[in-house]
Order: sequence, then C-alpha cells, then structure tokens
Amino acid sequence: MVGASISEGSDLTLKHVGINPTRIGIINILKQMGADISLSNEQEVGGEPVADIRIRSAQLKGIHIPEAQVPLAIDEFPAISIAAACAQGQTVLTGAEELRVKESDRIQAMVDGMQILGIDCEGTKDGMIINGGKFGAGIVDSLGDHRIAMSFAMAALRSSGTITIKDCANVNTSFPDFIGLAQSTGLRVSSEVSD
Repeated sequence: MVGASISEGSDLTLKHVGINPTRIGIINILKQMGADISLSNEQEVGGEPVADIRIRSAQLKGIHIPEAQVPLAIDEFPAISIAAACAQGQTVLTGAEELRVKESDRIQAMVDGMQILGIDCEGTKDGMIINGGKFGAGIVDSLGDHRIAMSFAMAALRSSGTITIKDCANVNTSFPDFIGLAQSTGLRVSSEVSD
C-alpha cells in the first residue's frame, strides 16, 4: 500500500486482504495522510472480514498520527515511516515505545537508515519526527528485521540512486517471494548473497 501510494502513476489492487478492525491502522493512517485507498468486494471468509484494496498514487501530507491508531498498525510503522518521508511536511509518531523492543529497535533502525538516505528525521523515546524530503542513495542495515528490509525496498521507489539493504535473509521467512512479487509490480530489486 505504501509503495503504490508513493509511486507516481501507480494503480494497484490487492485482492482478498484481511481487514480485521484491530489490524487496519495502516489504512486509516495512510488515508489521513491523503492516500487514495478504497475497499471493495467486502465479505467474511472463515469468520474474518476481507476485501479488495485499491491504492492509487497520491501526494501524501504529514500528520500527527493519532495515538489511538498506534496499536492497530504497530507492525507497519517501518513502512508508514517511508510514507512519511515522502509526504509534504512533518509527521509525528508518539505512543509507540513498543517499537523499540520488536525484532530490532525499529524506531532507531528506521531513523538511522532514513538519515543515511538523506531524510531529516529523529527518534524520540516513544516515536519519531519525520520531515518529508527526498531519498538519496546509500547502504542501510535492516538488522535482520524483515519489516525494516521491506520498508527500505519501498523507499527505493523514490530514491535518486541505488539503495543497498544489508542483512535481509529474514524477509523470505515472513514474506516468501517478496522479491518476485515486487519485481512483478515494476520495482527493480534483487537479492545478492555476500561473502
């Protein structure tokens, strides 16, 4: 959803996506940022709500993310921070101290990586302050965290050069064929094994 929102001219439909009300924070937050997201074909499958989600590119704007949305998107904040870096203005995240104790310190990992790539941002005790800008080229470390790695892959959609993401083996565990799927949508991404 973030990739399609930040890629000029994009129009992507994700079919049969879970839209459990306790897990749709990313949709709510992106919409508040001005994302063009619509749901269709809503139904219940196996006791869970699902829908097709259409995302079209849009100029996002910075917001103060409502703390009530934080628990509904806690695992998606690495990707949301990429959207914030592409937005006009400032995005402020508070109430997300849990991000410091996930597979990595996701706040610090995203701040460090975005700063390497030229984004003006800073970490706080319980969140981040991100000023929209332009991604440059660089080498970032995912710290073995699949969500950090996949988020920086989306940053490459708006980068002025190549982004190299280190320590990405865990991506295949959480999202098998992420690279193949990303390539099928036009993202120029590849995997390399280092010595």
